[in-house]
Amino acid sequence: MTTPWPELFEVHGDHVSVVPLTMKHEAELAKAAADGELHKLWYTMIPKPEDMSKEINRRLRLRKIGSMLPFTVIDKKSGKAVGMTTYMNIDAPNKRVEIGSTWYRKSVQRSALNTECKLLLLEHAFEKLDCICVEFRTHFINHQSRRAIERLGAKLDGILRSNMIMANGSIRDTAVYSIVVQEWPTVKANLHWQLEKPR
Repeated sequence: MTTPWPELFEVHGDHVSVVPLTMKHEAELAKAAADGELHKLWYTMIPKPEDMSKEINRRLRLRKIGSMLPFTVIDKKSGKAVGMTTYMNIDAPNKRVEIGSTWYRKSVQRSALNTECKLLLLEHAFEKLDCICVEFRTHFINHQSRRAIERLGAKLDGILRSNMIMANGSIRDTAVYSIVVQEWPTVKANLHWQLEKPR
């Protein structure tokens, strides 16, 4: 059996480590999901703390079939798992990935942690995997997520109308953003500048 692309890897920055997701992270991730009761945000898909084992297994199953590479996000200050992210909708022949299914505990949101996490994953995608494009998707009305994606330097490709049925039965319009390889040097310079700015 061939190893799914991309192969497992981990990356480390000043604020964050992004490491392959395993069941050993379950307890810390359950605590992280409980911070701010994130699962109650109806327009996102964040697991309930008590469902964390099920969610980890779901992501690991998708890894086995090659459609996802899931990660745990570790806050270097505390050494604790504070969220999850993934490469998903992996298109190996066309060298494309989406960075998605991302969530962080409330106490670390809007910190340098997310910016550095995205920088590290984008750097790996463009410089190690030779991706031609990295995509981001979010609910059209999730303005916090859309602003965060736009701050990265991603551009709006368009809106997929009636793209998904949410857990509460509402219909999601999905905002699709991307960064293409030609834009990467500018995006990278801007992300480094954001991380160096005083907060």
